[in-house]
Amino acid sequence: MRRETFPDPLNFDFPEYVEIGGYLYRSEDVVAYGTPLTLENVREAYSKGIFPWYTPGFPLPWHSPDPRAILIFDEIRIPRSLAKARRQSEFTFTIDRDFRGVIEACAASDRPDQPGTWITPEFIDVFTEAHEAGFVHSVEAWNADGELVGGLYGVDSGGVFSGESMFYREANASKLALLFLIDHLRARGSTWIDIQVMTPHLKALGAREIPRASFLNLLRSAQMPRSKLF
Repeated sequence: MRRETFPDPLNFDFPEYVEIGGYLYRSEDVVAYGTPLTLENVREAYSKGIFPWYTPGFPLPWHSPDPRAILIFDEIRIPRSLAKARRQSEFTFTIDRDFRGVIEACAASDRPDQPGTWITPEFIDVFTEAHEAGFVHSVEAWNADGELVGGLYGVDSGGVFSGESMFYREANASKLALLFLIDHLRARGSTWIDIQVMTPHLKALGAREIPRASFLNLLRSAQMPRSKLF
């Protein structure tokens, strides 16, 4: 039996500060620093509500934030403009057709609020391995010419989809890919997704933040019995 790498965040004493290189840094939401990014560590971390988020100059931090952002399907609010775009869309959506293309596009996306990218070449390789192992998935949006113009990827955390990143090359492609994913998950009995950290777009759709303990209890409830999302 594999020995567990990460503690249970529900019972973990989160330090307020951590010393790295002789300096103290705020560290309220980090469970571990420098734990290797491996297939099995990713699988275990997400099952416990933990995710890695590369930060330049730091040993790899593994986060379990408080509060945690989630999107409950029954609380979704679709703006009129997006609903109209959905009705008129000529996009075709697929699941797991081009995972590598999606994660590389997410890594290359320009994000004004995030200088550089946290999706490093190591992240791309390990998450592609996890995709091949069957617990990391992508949604693709294709235009009428068959070009990949948007999408997202995330992790099946044991019955709950944990969203990681989105990208678009044509207007509304990533937003409509998300709505396609939600329809897919809802049809399989899922009622919410983990979006980790709030963004303006997801807040506009009705996402909200809940305490870490509430999130972890929701996650555990969704994991029993195990749901097959894909």
